[in-house]
This record gives sequence, C-alpha cells and structure tokens, in this order.
Amino acid sequence: MTSSKPVIAMLHGWGMNARVFDTLAQRLAPEFDVYTLNLPGHGGRAVLRLNTLQSWADDLVNQLPAHSTLLGWSLGGQIAMRAAIDYPDTVARLIVMSSTPRFVASEDWAHGMALSDLQTFGADLVSDPQSTLLRFLSLQTRGVAGQKALLQQLRAAFLDAPRSDAEALKQGLSLLCTTDLRAALSRLMQPTLVIHGGLDTLTPAAAGIWLADNLSNARHMELSRAAHAPHLSHGDEVAAEIGRFIHG
Repeated sequence: MTSSKPVIAMLHGWGMNARVFDTLAQRLAPEFDVYTLNLPGHGGRAVLRLNTLQSWADDLVNQLPAHSTLLGWSLGGQIAMRAAIDYPDTVARLIVMSSTPRFVASEDWAHGMALSDLQTFGADLVSDPQSTLLRFLSLQTRGVAGQKALLQQLRAAFLDAPRSDAEALKQGLSLLCTTDLRAALSRLMQPTLVIHGGLDTLTPAAAGIWLADNLSNARHMELSRAAHAPHLSHGDEVAAEIGRFIHG
C-alpha cells in the first residue's frame, strides 16, 4: 500500500553511511515516509563505473519518488544540490545540512578548508583508511558540548555498516577537493532549508549564510552550539524545523 505521508530522503557525507540518520529518521517517521540512502561504494553498496558529482547525483535521483524532499549532509549536500538543479520534478524541496558550495578555501572563497588539509587526509587514507576516517569524524564534533557522546554516535554509525570501498573514498575525497557549485546555484529554484552549526570547522557557518543569501528561495537555521552533525547534537530542534519547513 502506498504511503500518503510526504517523502523525505536523506543522503550522508564522505566516508559515512545511512546509519548516521537512524535517530533523525526515528524522529521524523511519524510524519514522513523516510528514505535513508547510501552513496555508491558506501554502506555496502557497489561502486559506479564513473564516479563524479554528476554521476552520483544521477544515481541518487534514480532512487527517489517524484516530488520528494531531499536532505543532503556535508558532501551529500553538494550531491543533493546538483540533483535539485538538474531534476526539479523529482526534488521538490531541498534541505542542505552542514554543507557548502565549495569545501576548499581560495582567493575568492574564504569559507572553506585549506586544500592541504584535505590532501593530507588523502595521503593518510591510502596507508590506514579506518584510522583516517575515525580522525575525520573527530573533526566533526570539535567544540560541541557532550563531544565524547556525540563522537561515539558517529563512530557507531560508521562501524555498524560495511566498510566503504577504497575507490569510492578516493573519488569522494576528490569531489570534496574540486567541487564548486557557486555559479550553478542560480538555477536552484526549489524551496530550500539551510541548516548549519555555528561551531562547524569543516564547513564554516559563513558558508551556510552564503548559501541562504544566494539561493532564490531559502530559509536559514543556524544552531550556535552545534558543529558538523547538528542532526545528532540537536536532533529535536532539527527535526522540528524540518517539519515546519515541509508542512509550511
């Protein structure tokens, strides 16, 4: 029997898997038909022959019903933005959480990480993938009250699913280093909710402000005491705002 509830699909970030949305999905399930999706090569999924932002966005849309609300977290937010631009009939509403049009800082983009930091992750990934990814998770919780418990949640989600494919990790890191969606975002017209943590060190809060200011139909929620995983540290607030956004 087809559900009459609105559909919300959620896509995780680099090196993670759909289990990171378990608690948020439980909060939303009474009101929504919730899909939690894995990127290619993550969470036990097979890799694609071609691994680009476009191919991952195409793959994502092939799993969605028409008129879905799509939530993308971190790298998943970039893929979700690409999907929303290209498939407006499928992606009716967009939620961009802890994401950015460009992860890497440059002369004309101050709201990013140093390229050298991401390249260091790439070098370490070759020698010790699991330790490198666990270290990456610790960056996502830096500065948050209850950091130890939050990091344990992220690690549990990471360890409870099959390991990500090495090639998918390499390609995903390449996307973090090279993607720049700033010019393309003028074509993103769907209602969009931008959720960001004020303590986020991977995608600074200023990146969320920029997104909200430069999208044609966006609202902005900044959680001042959240870092890169507001759906875990501030789950009740995030779920309530998602409900208001979709129903409003």
